[in-house]
Amino acid sequence: MGAEKDIIIAVELGSTAIRAIAGKREPDGTMRILAISQEETNDSIRKGLVDNIDKTTQAISRVVKKINEDLGINTTRVFVGLSGQSLRTLENKVPYQFAERTLIDNKLIDQLKEINNGIVYPQAKIHDVIPQEYKIGNRYVQDPVGMQCEQIEARFINVVARNGISENIERCVKNAGLEVADLFISPICLADCLLTANEKRSGCALVDIGADTTTISVYYSNILRHLVVIPLGGSNVTTDISTKSIELGEAEQLKLKYGTAWHETEEETNKNKIQISFDRTITEGELFNITEARYEEIIVNIWAHIKQYNEKLLSGILLTGGASKAKNLAKAIEEFTKTDKQIKLTKGLPPNICLAHNIRIPEDSNLYTLMALLLKGDQNCVGEAPAAIEIPAAVNEPPKEEHTENITPTQNEKPESEDAQDSLEEKTDNQEEKKGGIKKKILNVFGIINKMLSEPEDEEEEKNEKN
Repeated sequence: MGAEKDIIIAVELGSTAIRAIAGKREPDGTMRILAISQEETNDSIRKGLVDNIDKTTQAISRVVKKINEDLGINTTRVFVGLSGQSLRTLENKVPYQFAERTLIDNKLIDQLKEINNGIVYPQAKIHDVIPQEYKIGNRYVQDPVGMQCEQIEARFINVVARNGISENIERCVKNAGLEVADLFISPICLADCLLTANEKRSGCALVDIGADTTTISVYYSNILRHLVVIPLGGSNVTTDISTKSIELGEAEQLKLKYGTAWHETEEETNKNKIQISFDRTITEGELFNITEARYEEIIVNIWAHIKQYNEKLLSGILLTGGASKAKNLAKAIEEFTKTDKQIKLTKGLPPNICLAHNIRIPEDSNLYTLMALLLKGDQNCVGEAPAAIEIPAAVNEPPKEEHTENITPTQNEKPESEDAQDSLEEKTDNQEEKKGGIKKKILNVFGIINKMLSEPEDEEEEKNEKN
């Protein structure tokens, strides 16, 4: 595996785990996953943002080191995803008035983009710009080049995030001894990975419900129209259960085993009791009410961002993320929003992804964002392996003569006397004697070896003589 070239490495900074993945692009364009490494963490990333630089640095270093050990490679750079609570889109309009009717060309379009890129948002940074449409008169067109008009209005969607988010990510990666090959917008990569061209064209909402955050991306006419990250996720459900004097770890297990986003009101649920720690119990109905109430809050906030596009979402709503696997979530969305749109849940491997023979991904794992970042990577992330250490010469090689430098005496040193000369000759004789001794030992060793090799023949000859 150490001979593999053009290996792409991606890192996902999740709220519950930091993950790394390695892959190699096949000739047919598919990405073959070679290795995956994960470290669970609850105190490094908060709401999708770096909360502890030192712990995040250490986690990145460990997961990449594991990839290096598994594949026998030396990773020098990684692709990283940017997400988090403050990530969102803001619409901006750039009008332009001509003195007379003018033919629109690419140079003018570039000028409009530069004007948009120059906008400054308070405490926020533009990370990506997505052109929407251009208004000419009462018409909206996506490609106005070649048209004539006296006035044009360009509309852009700017993907922004709070200042310092990207800098913190780059700092953690650098402190881990790596370079950032590129910083991708995670939700955009995820949509490119999971949504088909037809879904983007006909209209689809991608909802990624994670542990601390929920990301909503809306597409129609093949363009991203809206993106927002709300600070609600599966961990909020766990926290609500823990208010019943239940430890967080146990509350998480109760949520996974018994929690539901929607349930029918039945008397049995109020009678059925669930055993919890310290010889206590909680009824199924009480647990259902807690989880359903919190999921209803999450759904209401999701719908607040989707409902204005509802009529254009011909392909419906696609759910992904760890918390999207809650029981009856699709039914809950239908009940709480009264939408008639199709609601789907992502399953299986994304298109253009295949696995190496030794890679197994559990069905309940949620690695879609990680795989989406890997698919987006377009640079080799592996450098040359460290140089091998030279092995000293074998013991049975003839020893090399020692080199003695000629040192000229200084003014404070006396010229060599006869005693000094005798001492030098004695030293030389000792060196010669030492060399002779080493030579003698080597000859003795060879003599012993020759004797050992010849003994079987001698024994065979003696047997023949006796016979």
